[in-house]
Amino acid sequence: MFFPPRLAPFVFAVLMSLYMVSLMTCVITWVNTGLGEGFIARWWRAFYIAWPVAFALILVGAPRLQRLAAKLVRRPVGQRR
Repeated sequence: MFFPPRLAPFVFAVLMSLYMVSLMTCVITWVNTGLGEGFIARWWRAFYIAWPVAFALILVGAPRLQRLAAKLVRRPVGQRR
């Protein structure tokens, strides 16, 4: 399945948010409650609450953060953008 280039920001936001939220909610749920009975249910609850927030933040913030990162990175002398 391929998406048209105009959807690239949305595809990136979906993939990045799924990746980050999956790992972060898993680790935080594990640290706070352990891997005992009901772990998957606790993790899923954290995931479905956090994912829409992360998606929106990445969708809005990623372009700005990419521009900021480009300004903060030092380019070798003589190299153009």
